[in-house]
Amino acid sequence: MAAKLAVQETADARDWDRRIWACPGANIYCGSAWGAYKARRGLEVRRAFVSGDGADLAFIQWQTRRKGPVRFIHVQGGPLLTEAGAHRAEAVFAAFIDHLALGRLDILAIDYEQFESQDATLALLIHGFTPVIGARDHTLELDLRQDLDAIQAGMEPRWRKALRKAERNTDVTTHFLEDRAERLSAFDDFTAMFAALRQRKGFATTLQPQAYRDIAAEDEHLLFLDVREKGERILVRIAHLSETRCTDFYTASNERARATSAATLAVWRFVERAKAEGCRVFDFGGIDPAANRPVFDFKRGLCTNVVQHNPLWVYGMSPALRKLAPVLLSLR
Repeated sequence: MAAKLAVQETADARDWDRRIWACPGANIYCGSAWGAYKARRGLEVRRAFVSGDGADLAFIQWQTRRKGPVRFIHVQGGPLLTEAGAHRAEAVFAAFIDHLALGRLDILAIDYEQFESQDATLALLIHGFTPVIGARDHTLELDLRQDLDAIQAGMEPRWRKALRKAERNTDVTTHFLEDRAERLSAFDDFTAMFAALRQRKGFATTLQPQAYRDIAAEDEHLLFLDVREKGERILVRIAHLSETRCTDFYTASNERARATSAATLAVWRFVERAKAEGCRVFDFGGIDPAANRPVFDFKRGLCTNVVQHNPLWVYGMSPALRKLAPVLLSLR
């Protein structure tokens, strides 16, 4: 009989990050920086190693919030399975569920954020998790295994024209920011532009910029791109990097950005950087054609390879709660 797996919680963020980023499939959502951001938003954040037979099998970071007698538990970007853990995924999930000691009114939701593996999917199905998919759970993905000329050839003509216009404009410059002070300054401008954009367009967001400011600036897995016209910042775009994927994350700009095609140029700089980093996919970070057609039309100018997002997997002790899974999309 196989030995029972151990689940050990840890508060050592530095050791946690060192160990998770050595694993295939590591991503910002299972990193301590994302956990710190969620904690600032009022969630209880915990993390644990799952081990067996002397080997690390998985790393799991989860967020908890309570509403009356109900406890909502949310895992993003994981559980992150190691190579040894992939072969024991069913047991890993069983150990985690046991560790949570779920009550009758507790709900566990897992969202791999496009980092789901086949081993994880099978384990989720075996344990009776319910997949929840909505119309907005789709994204566009660009295959970076092509060369850059082939990618440009596949663009819509309007996108290619806008890119060439921006690249010829010597007043417009782009720069990836590495210095903490520069990134903080860029994030402050991003926050102001993002607020103005929200007021103008009235879109919903879960982002709390002030809570994320210094965390984002110090996260080496985030790319900050600064776009300026005649030295004045007109756009800030942020993406996150993993071993195989670059994901468009947040962007904000002013009216001059539109006039100069800065957004097109910024995305192309991410494509170039992601390819240079060895990523296989550039993920546009989601689409919502019905509710936000202008942004969708912009994104599909680069590529039209639509991909269904990993589902929100929901688990509860009560069958009645499982039937309410669609309402839990608000956990994301």
